[in-house]
Amino acid sequence: MKKLGLALGSGGARGVAHIGFLEALEEAGIRADYVSGCSMGSIVGACYCAGVPLDVVKERILSLKLSHVAALNVNPIRSNGLFKFTKARKLIEEYIPPETTFADLKIPFTCVATDLVSGVTVELKEGNVIDAILASSCIPGAFSPQIVGNQMLVDGGVLERVPTREVKKLGAEVIVAVDVLGDLTAIRAEPPKNLVDTLLRYVDIVDTRITQQKQSMRRKSIDLWLEPDLGDMSQYKVKNLDFACERGYELGRANAEKIRALLEEDAPPTE
Repeated sequence: MKKLGLALGSGGARGVAHIGFLEALEEAGIRADYVSGCSMGSIVGACYCAGVPLDVVKERILSLKLSHVAALNVNPIRSNGLFKFTKARKLIEEYIPPETTFADLKIPFTCVATDLVSGVTVELKEGNVIDAILASSCIPGAFSPQIVGNQMLVDGGVLERVPTREVKKLGAEVIVAVDVLGDLTAIRAEPPKNLVDTLLRYVDIVDTRITQQKQSMRRKSIDLWLEPDLGDMSQYKVKNLDFACERGYELGRANAEKIRALLEEDAPPTE
């Protein structure tokens, strides 16, 4: 069998689809050998690689409200974000011990963030896992950037929504990319009502175009590019999470045999 690498893309609330997708693969007896993630994909991916049962992750995430993960900054302008990650960190620590490093994970894992200082994608694969996935999930303008050394890190989706190169570097022979956002420009959006809405819509448009270009450039190295049908579900509103999980599960069920065939392709016969 070839080694399977899953690249789980960013997606906010839509990223809950990753849980359903992974559940469907587990039911089919398929488990990843390597995982890369971005933003919500990094949170789900880290829990998966840490060995947290998917039913536990699902139960907790489906009960989430914005107040469970976001704490308002007293001075959002000085803090460079409306919210801070204090609550989100405590929530994640209930499932991944706070001292967990990448070396402690049961499945090799990596995630990406964007450095606002250098303007490049930063791959995070060493050190503290929770620090890394929070940096990868830091939506610009919504959450304060995470400071790591000389780097000011925000959501990896700004430049690298679906980190396929990173999972290939881990050693994956078959790469399955799951993009829960798809073409955001095709979703009819309401006119932005404030500064944050304007910034987020701008990010969506740029993010989509960059992702489409990279998908085209990397077509030969990606074995399967999958997008769940999530309609016009907003990634920024913590609702319809059951719907996202169900659509992710349907996507996994529909593609499990394709993935199995890719893993067995040209494999030497077993004795």
